[in-house]
Amino acid sequence: MKLIYQLLFTFLSFEALAQQQLIPMPNSFEQNEGSFVLSPTTVIVAPQQQLQKLSWYLRNELQTFGKLSLNAVAQSESPGIYLSLTNKGKNKINEEAYKLSITNHKVIISAPTEAGIFYGITTFLQLVRTAKPGNKTLAIPALSITDQPAYAWRGLMLDESRAFYGKEKVKEILDWMAFYKLNRFHWHLTDEPGWRLEIKKYPKLSLIGGIGNYLNPNAPAQYYTQNDIKEIVSYAADRFITVIPEIDMPGHATAANMAYPEHSGGGSKAHPEFTFNPGKETTYQYLTNIVKETNVLFPAGLIHLGGDEVSYGNEKWKVDPAIADLRKRENLADDKAVERYFMKRMADSVYQMNSKVLVWDEMVDAGLPTDQTVIFWWRHDQVKQLKTALNNKYQTVLCPRLPLYFDFVQDSTHQYGRKWGKLYNPIQQVYDFNPLKFIDSPSQSQHILGLQGNLWTETAPTAQRLDYLVFPRIAALAEAAWTTVENKSSDRFMMKMKTHMRLYKQAGLYYYDPMNPLFHPEPVTEKKQPQNYID
Repeated sequence: MKLIYQLLFTFLSFEALAQQQLIPMPNSFEQNEGSFVLSPTTVIVAPQQQLQKLSWYLRNELQTFGKLSLNAVAQSESPGIYLSLTNKGKNKINEEAYKLSITNHKVIISAPTEAGIFYGITTFLQLVRTAKPGNKTLAIPALSITDQPAYAWRGLMLDESRAFYGKEKVKEILDWMAFYKLNRFHWHLTDEPGWRLEIKKYPKLSLIGGIGNYLNPNAPAQYYTQNDIKEIVSYAADRFITVIPEIDMPGHATAANMAYPEHSGGGSKAHPEFTFNPGKETTYQYLTNIVKETNVLFPAGLIHLGGDEVSYGNEKWKVDPAIADLRKRENLADDKAVERYFMKRMADSVYQMNSKVLVWDEMVDAGLPTDQTVIFWWRHDQVKQLKTALNNKYQTVLCPRLPLYFDFVQDSTHQYGRKWGKLYNPIQQVYDFNPLKFIDSPSQSQHILGLQGNLWTETAPTAQRLDYLVFPRIAALAEAAWTTVENKSSDRFMMKMKTHMRLYKQAGLYYYDPMNPLFHPEPVTEKKQPQNYID
């Protein structure tokens, strides 16, 4: 009988938590009796001037999703939603920590920073969006939350070189990132199929380099103007999301070399004109000018320079006279040494702009300064690269192909995404990902900046397919990045996903349902058309 009561208590407690439907799960949660009734007479109280923008964001979201138009005031004693910046004091704090208290009379969102207030607002808005509506009111359960993220970097990467989606779709992705407390948008804007960023000094980069995509090399040019970029960066900043551009080099340069072939270092049959030429001084000035314009457009002070897979198309480096002169002059033994020389010089250009350099894990041995460089470990089969990065004290973002590449399929029956042998990336493995399993010592964990899901878009030519690959795995990524291991529960998470998939349906997303795989069949992807580059 005692066991039956224990099981019943556990079940009821589980249900009390599950019905809140919060993803990511807060790290300290207490449900109380009663509820706060959100109605047209509720006010938003934001006494400090720096909270006005956050107050506006909350009002706008409540109007959009709660169908409630609320007034905002600086002072009040009425039932309302109170935003409060608290004193940081002398103690070291997590800049994104917050407290949320909901009683029968008040909602209090407090934090020592504006970022913390935003995440408290985000949690409250999830409760609003999953609440059952009444007659022009919403009843929000009483609770107390004290919360902060497990990792500072909670990222999503989108490749728009291979497929271009446009700024409205990007904004939609940013909205869902904010909903799930993801805070880094890594934007892969240049690669072989297309160059998607307007550079005023070199207009042909977008006008010619922007022609084509992964499936059709002759598709009309598509790219983001600098005004588009500013609009999206501002939109993201309102949601406390940092946008990081990637200008891939010295490989993956085909689209740029179509526009300005004088800077090409050649390529291979499979990857034509794949590299920039590291032997020409003009190449460094050209790329530095590009990076300067890019750095102004993206104020985060973070620029990803790629540095991956150069060997796919550097075979002409062996016969290029300018590269031969470089090898002799700098005493460079092989192509790898040339690659490292190139990256050091380009990184120096970025450092002089007071920005940090981000690179893929191939560059972990390039000798870049640890305090100005972030390594992205993506090759899950090269754990030694991760260990080298951590042992050398590089800040490191974990985004291994297994399980954090969202272009990998989610189900064994899916045909149009990637697999690694017979392995793929179901939502459960995304959820269960734990960076600490790679750690040999506590000192290494200090250098794990966070984790990131990457979406390469060879098999995502449409927004429908993009949705299918991202949702619901984005929710699993969010909880893996925010919630501590001891506070995670895969059973509870999957129970909550039922509600979140209803939100996806309401939003018109074509998502994958792991509990009902036939609900949305896998979208078919076209086959790649033959290459026919523009002269």
